[in-house]
Amino acid sequence: MLFTGLEDYKARGTQASPYFAATFYTEFAESKDLVLIRGDIVFTSKLSDDEAKWLLETTQSLYLNDTRYKLVERFNKEPRNFEFKDVLQALDMPVL
Repeated sequence: MLFTGLEDYKARGTQASPYFAATFYTEFAESKDLVLIRGDIVFTSKLSDDEAKWLLETTQSLYLNDTRYKLVERFNKEPRNFEFKDVLQALDMPVL
């Protein structure tokens, strides 16, 4: 999973450079109910360790919670109906 900045994505689209990469190792998913995760900060000038940790934890909370995952599905399947403020509300963050 690759993370980049919004401004870079707006300027370069899918060619934007990743700031952070997360790799999920699923070899033990079935036998031990365990997925190992490795996170690598690509641009330390753009992202701190704490910010990368927050990104990974927040992403997990969106994917592992059925209610929050509906926001991920809406973003991917119904982008016209997606509102970022709904994500902020789900994460109990101030709506801009």
